Amino acid sequence: MVAEIRPQTGAQTPDRLKLSLAPAPASRAADLRVLHIGKYYPPYRGGMESHLQCLSDELNGMVDLKVIVANAERRTMKAVIDGVNVTRVGKFCEIKSAPVCPALVREIRRSKADIVHIHWPNPTAVLAYLASGHQGRLVFTYHSDIVRQRMLAVAFTPILRHALKKAAAIIVSSPNYIESSDILSEYRSKCYVIPFGISVDHFDQYDQKKVCKIRERYGPRIVLGVGRMVYYKGFEHLVRAMKLVDGHLIIIGNGPLREHLGQLALECGVADRVAFLTEVDDVRPYYHAADVFALSSVMRSEAFGIVQLEAMACGKPVINTQLNSGVTFVSPHGVSGLTVPPADSGALANAINQLLDHPHRRAELGTKAKMRVANQFTVEKMVQRTFQLYQHIVRQNGER
Repeated sequence: MVAEIRPQTGAQTPDRLKLSLAPAPASRAADLRVLHIGKYYPPYRGGMESHLQCLSDELNGMVDLKVIVANAERRTMKAVIDGVNVTRVGKFCEIKSAPVCPALVREIRRSKADIVHIHWPNPTAVLAYLASGHQGRLVFTYHSDIVRQRMLAVAFTPILRHALKKAAAIIVSSPNYIESSDILSEYRSKCYVIPFGISVDHFDQYDQKKVCKIRERYGPRIVLGVGRMVYYKGFEHLVRAMKLVDGHLIIIGNGPLREHLGQLALECGVADRVAFLTEVDDVRPYYHAADVFALSSVMRSEAFGIVQLEAMACGKPVINTQLNSGVTFVSPHGVSGLTVPPADSGALANAINQLLDHPHRRAELGTKAKMRVANQFTVEKMVQRTFQLYQHIVRQNGER
């Protein structure tokens, strides 16, 4: 018997905000048509894209699932990716990083979905949904507020509020984000905390020979950062911190700040100890080779930090920053790593040195980090909770 699913009301504490669900029933609902709408889909790399693919891979077969995202080109393309039906809708242009896809309205109508599940922020998807006249149930996964594009946020907020008012449920990855978001706080009665999850088994499988080669190349004191080289990741503070750290920093990712970060490493005199790797097919050996993982983000655009889970699944302690988001919900200070103030290279360096210089403390936090992922942040738990939420809202509507 499925436990009652309760939305979040009143002044909430983290414990009360957690979605309380019994194990998923054995029966499936493959006749339930679910359409996910995201910005892009892998091989495009990003936190939202990784989450969408992970969730789609596991939900496929449990429901009749389709995914619609933007294509990099103007033509619409359909493909089956690992069994998932993915439609990449032709992109006419981008406005403030939001893809404009005129055919999206038509594709939503054609789907005849019982549930449309929008991954926000994605303003043009919300507009297309409202224009489609969809009569089924609407679910949001609210990945993040619009933080930097303030004019876009101000202009679009009334439309977003209208869509959230229509939504049957809003999935949020942490209780922290509900409390810190001005918009979500208005709709807390519809919010359900379903933390993002990863496959722990996937990160247990890696090439030990590659790990040894990485250690041979970069030495025994390795700090790792993973993510797009964009404004809110704060990689410049991590590079500056290396002036005070005896070790090597590896940053895996790419983005518009790549050249700036390389120049900064030269100016700081640490270019010989900082490696920027833009083409890495398999990041797992790097996680396992590292001694410490650092998430140096400086803005609440970093709403969760899935890369923290990946590092933790590999038994690595995390150094993160005290943001007004879900980052420290994933890895709390003193539990699975250390937390420092954002944009503070000195504090970053101090935390890194604490862990590099004390292997027993490092190992203790790494072990707790791996246990925390296994207990709270697995893909199985995420999918189970999402599937049960679908069943709940459809049953509530009396459709099935």
